[in-house]
Amino acid sequence: MLENKEKIEATNEEATTKVDVSASKANTETKERINKKPITSFKKRTNTRTSRTGFEEKVVGIKRINKTTKGGRHMRFSALVVVGDKHGKVGFGIGKSTEVPNAIRKAIKNANNNVSSIIMNKNFTVYHEIVGRHGASKVLLKPAPVGTGIVAGGAIRAVIELAGFKDIYTKNLGSNTSINMVRATLNGLLNQKHPKYFADLRDKDIKSL
Repeated sequence: MLENKEKIEATNEEATTKVDVSASKANTETKERINKKPITSFKKRTNTRTSRTGFEEKVVGIKRINKTTKGGRHMRFSALVVVGDKHGKVGFGIGKSTEVPNAIRKAIKNANNNVSSIIMNKNFTVYHEIVGRHGASKVLLKPAPVGTGIVAGGAIRAVIELAGFKDIYTKNLGSNTSINMVRATLNGLLNQKHPKYFADLRDKDIKSL
């Protein structure tokens, strides 16, 4: 009986030592794995289709759209984005999707494909007073002296700032729908006439005007 007890105790001791050795090996292996440096040889992919270098984006508005069908209501989001480089190039775009980030991404892509060139004088303002129109919206654009700043708000301010103007008076004279205000502002900016245009009409030198 004593011999059997001694044999059982010896086997138990051997098993515990083996368990301790295996546990210590596992701990050392996990520590080595943690201390290893991560692999950084892969190349990061960049999506350049939805952004353009040198262009800034500004989200003017996001609204929810509900479409009622036979199966029920389907909800989507519509985003209006204005982009510009603050050096005479500006554009706008609309994107729709079931999620807000996707709608903004689509709007930025459409805006980058819809960029227009705007003329401005050396004081970074418009050449003359003009009223831009689109639908029921009318936007008055008026030159301002240096130091005045941008007198505008909402969707009009987004277009004026991203186009690069620094001193200008603006006023909304019609509907305050965001998309129509953006289009009316761009209509006024694009319909500006350079002084050379009037000089050519009168057959005069531009310096004499």
